[in-house]
Amino acid sequence: MMQFTETPPQPLHQITPFSIPTMNKNQIHRARPWPGFPTSKGLGSFGDANCMEQLLVHCANAIESNDATLAQQILWVLNNIAPPDGDSNQRLTCAFLRALIVRAAKNGTCKMLAAMANAHCNLSIDIHAFSVIELASFVDLTPWHRFGFTAANAAILEAVEGLEGPPLLKLTVAGGATEDIPPMLDLSYEELGSKLVNFARSRNVMLEFRVVPSTYADGFSSLIEQLRVQHLVYAESGEALVINCHMMLHYIPEETLSPLPNANSNPYSFEPSSTSSLRTMFLKALRGLDPTIVVLVDEDADLTSNNLVCRLRSAFNYLWIPYDTVDTFLPQGSKQRQWYEADICWKIENVIAHEGLQRVERLEPKSRWVQRMRNANFRGFSFGEDAVSEVKTMLDEHAAGWGLKKEEDDLVLTWKGHNVVFATAWVPA
Repeated sequence: MMQFTETPPQPLHQITPFSIPTMNKNQIHRARPWPGFPTSKGLGSFGDANCMEQLLVHCANAIESNDATLAQQILWVLNNIAPPDGDSNQRLTCAFLRALIVRAAKNGTCKMLAAMANAHCNLSIDIHAFSVIELASFVDLTPWHRFGFTAANAAILEAVEGLEGPPLLKLTVAGGATEDIPPMLDLSYEELGSKLVNFARSRNVMLEFRVVPSTYADGFSSLIEQLRVQHLVYAESGEALVINCHMMLHYIPEETLSPLPNANSNPYSFEPSSTSSLRTMFLKALRGLDPTIVVLVDEDADLTSNNLVCRLRSAFNYLWIPYDTVDTFLPQGSKQRQWYEADICWKIENVIAHEGLQRVERLEPKSRWVQRMRNANFRGFSFGEDAVSEVKTMLDEHAAGWGLKKEEDDLVLTWKGHNVVFATAWVPA
């Protein structure tokens, strides 16, 4: 049971791996936040997820409208009902509370809160850099990533079935594209590639590993160009071009771009038009490569709104899932749990506190990606019975709340019936 004092405590909860600012008695009203508001002993009625979400919305509106007094009052309430070591909804709310304070400090829209944040607390998040072994173990803890890898592998094997000769893989990756986005590795792509080549050799598979410096900010244009050149060279030998987009495409900016002068006449060029976005152009460029199969896996949520409150509501109603699931596979206080929740906190901060190119967590729901792929002249490639069976076998290794459903040609990972991650496969139409 949580204990509250009759009046707001002088220091706010200290949150690991970050801190909420410490406010003195002159900075927080010692009386109840507003007339008729319950005393801290009665705050238990605010402890359900719907009330927490509504308080966060009110706090966001107060910060955006530069109402420091109201923002402080709501922050006091949220701080009392959402400790960092509470249940999943409380930890979720605590992370959003921190993100709102970061936004105030970053944008200066609420000068008093920004000054307090800068003067009294460290708002940085301690993101762990994983070793290869740690990351492999981390991925195996939950179906969040395993689902997409399992579904993609099965679809790819089915698409290239019948190719003859000894297995030869040429793996090309976008180097440096997400090096500052969790989860992060403590070694370079070149070092990782060397380990993968050695592992493949131990399994009698020839693997060539190539890193192409490329960034999501321009729609991976240099990666596309490198693949185009490679494909021209090797297409006649009967090589299959397989493209696996695993939780990467939502980092590409989705805004419509304005036209540039002297646009290249190539229809798959990355020169923008008045009706194009980088995501649209990237998918059209993929289509121009005439791949054997494209697999697109991502989280099934919409975090693209330019409106902060809309984004907050959407993120809150999606990101409760990782907080809820972590209780099933990691004990409280474990290092792995700290790493896991720090990564979620980073995502929440990026969605709430940042704008422009700094806001890279711009998820789109499956329905929108399906329409984008169809518009780029791809058609769906249905996951077969083997793929479904492999995914179900994988899910049997995890908590009972995880589920699988098939929507037309696509597979969707669920938690307690809620969509989490989708997997789609595509071939040229």
